[in-house]
Amino acid sequence: MKFLPTALPGVLIVEPQRFTDTRGVFMETYHLEKFRAAGLVDPFVQDNHSRSLPNVLRGLHYQEPFAQGKLVRVIRGRIYDVAVDIRRHSPHFGRWIGVELSEENQRQLWIPPGFAHGFCVLADGAAEVIYKCTAPYHPEADRGIRWNDPAIGIDWPISAPLLSPKDAAWPTLADAVCLPT
Repeated sequence: MKFLPTALPGVLIVEPQRFTDTRGVFMETYHLEKFRAAGLVDPFVQDNHSRSLPNVLRGLHYQEPFAQGKLVRVIRGRIYDVAVDIRRHSPHFGRWIGVELSEENQRQLWIPPGFAHGFCVLADGAAEVIYKCTAPYHPEADRGIRWNDPAIGIDWPISAPLLSPKDAAWPTLADAVCLPT
């Protein structure tokens, strides 16, 4: 298993080792000791599974308080996965990173607490995404940032996404009232 740094300190691409033969593929997607050795020590307490149709964009989501770290992977289809540093006093505040995750590349993205997360579906078909969280979901702490905030400037690979009413109504980063410190 490889842990690859990105342009945002703390956000990592995780590449599991794949074993392929005539029967198919086997890979280890999580191993406690290997994650601890890479500095990822928060325990996972909840797993989520979403299925999204073509051109769906989910996000940018976070919780405050009860910030969640997320380990995201795709089991069907392709997504463009995005993390945005929203920690007020971070030297990287407002910066983002985007990575393609797919059933073919089997990459995972580690998004630490203090980052907003979102993704859009790239494939013609649906995408199924599984992610492990370091804190349970708390509806009262559910927060978000507008997906197309010009101050962040995410270069989304789709132009007319399908959004939930909630995701369409999130404030910009500058107008968010509750951000992690």
